[in-house]
Amino acid sequence: MTAVTLRPEQPGDEAVIHALTEEAFAPMPFSEGDEPDLIDALRADGDLTLSLVAEDSSGIIGHIAFSPLRIADGTQDWYGLGPVSVTPKLQRTGIGGMLINRGIADMRTRGAKGIALLGSNEYYPRFGFEHDPELTYPGPPPEFFQRLILEGDAPKGIVRFAPAFEANSAN
Repeated sequence: MTAVTLRPEQPGDEAVIHALTEEAFAPMPFSEGDEPDLIDALRADGDLTLSLVAEDSSGIIGHIAFSPLRIADGTQDWYGLGPVSVTPKLQRTGIGGMLINRGIADMRTRGAKGIALLGSNEYYPRFGFEHDPELTYPGPPPEFFQRLILEGDAPKGIVRFAPAFEANSAN
């Protein structure tokens, strides 16, 4: 594998990110195939708070998105992580972890108080994520909804992702 660099999304990256996300999620049994459209909708709505790409000599090979969350108790400055995409032939090589670590660091620098996600309860704890029964996301099995506190106290209540998530799940 060649050297991998991480950088913020730039104008002109949109189509490559869409195609990469589509390819990365196609074989996933939990995916409904709407992840590329979700990223496009977050971008169109102005809710793509942070969008990072990983690239090597062949071009963009990974992507991660962060978007704002609304929490029932009124807690501010919390964000949702996801989706995370890595080209299938390079999955399980550490690129996703690089994107997650850099994304968490960048969000901390931007003043984020915490990050939540819906994902593997075997993978994400290595980055400090944990299930908190006081913070809920209705629908999926609760153990897959996890949070990472960056600063302050743990929020409580129901979490709502950016509107694009709800619009996408309705399709």
